[in-house]
Amino acid sequence: MAVTYRKLFHLLIDRNMTPAHLQQKAGYSANISTRLRRDIYISLESVEKICRVLDCKVDDIVEFIPDEKNKSVISGDTIPAERKKRND
Repeated sequence: MAVTYRKLFHLLIDRNMTPAHLQQKAGYSANISTRLRRDIYISLESVEKICRVLDCKVDDIVEFIPDEKNKSVISGDTIPAERKKRND
């Protein structure tokens, strides 16, 4: 499952806050900012710092995106995508 932080950046725009200002207030490294921009996993500790500063919940800033191979399982199909391809 992939992750995206688009919601975080939209929230920052709504609150007229720059990513650099958030980084300073939350106290995380520039590496975390880079990972956020690239939609790479960050630690729960970093997510918690961000949520405390923005006074929000995790689902306000993080969105999980299903992998293509698991899409048919998540969409309600009972046959995993790998098996479905073999049966077609």
